[in-house]
Amino acid sequence: MVVCALVAGLVPIPGWTTPQDHAPAAAGPADVRVVFPASVPQGSMVLGKVPPGSKVEYAGRTLRTTGYGTVVFGIGRDQAGPVQVAVTRPDGSREVAQIAVTARDWPVQRVDGVPPKTVDPPPVIAARIAREQARVVTARERDDDRADFARPFAWPLQGRISGRFGHQRVYNGKPGSPHSGMDIAAATGTPVQAPAAGVVTFADPDLYLTGGTVLLDHGFGISSNFLHLSRIDVQVGQRVEQGQAIGAVGATGRATGPHLHWGMNWFDVRIDPLLVLERQP
Repeated sequence: MVVCALVAGLVPIPGWTTPQDHAPAAAGPADVRVVFPASVPQGSMVLGKVPPGSKVEYAGRTLRTTGYGTVVFGIGRDQAGPVQVAVTRPDGSREVAQIAVTARDWPVQRVDGVPPKTVDPPPVIAARIAREQARVVTARERDDDRADFARPFAWPLQGRISGRFGHQRVYNGKPGSPHSGMDIAAATGTPVQAPAAGVVTFADPDLYLTGGTVLLDHGFGISSNFLHLSRIDVQVGQRVEQGQAIGAVGATGRATGPHLHWGMNWFDVRIDPLLVLERQP
């Protein structure tokens, strides 16, 4: 039986909580339900519930499940629907959940005044960028058995949203990649706090494009990245709790003014932090 709850963005299923630990469910009648939202917007982090011990497959991956049967995955900016999640219960029975994907409008944002060499870097700089991005990609492939992603996220700082996820960027008149996160304008030196608990998997103060960069892994392939930092207060391997300072706002790398870029990923799939924040506890 596939049970779907209609949601906008990421909304928990009524009557279902997502505890942090991985203890097995209490003894009692087995819950054989497969529960996923009926519809989600592009850029969503999607939570589902399956019978504990099930095998869950989506987009060519076998997903981790907690001891309570919680699963998570991401829907990309340009993902078309519906998408399917295949669930094989411990008893061998199989269900396929179908989730509709709501298309979003992606405005074009023009950013002028960017130094020309950052828009069209020379070969030596292009090679540096490729090396640095490869390190970030590797860090995003981490797949820890931690459910820090399951608790509600908090804002890393308060400020005006100056750039939104998915908007098309045009740098000095040249189209670039869609914006991969949310920009929050704030003064240089403003503390940046962890929006959720996690483990630092990457920290570098001087990447060419993103300047001071920190990646925080929340488990199950969900991670946050914080870019253009003027200061980094954590180191790789360190566990941080929600609300703990991880660095400070800056304008390092390819930035035209001080702000925090906060991006989120499910492995290589970029998701919208604002949708994650809108999740109701």
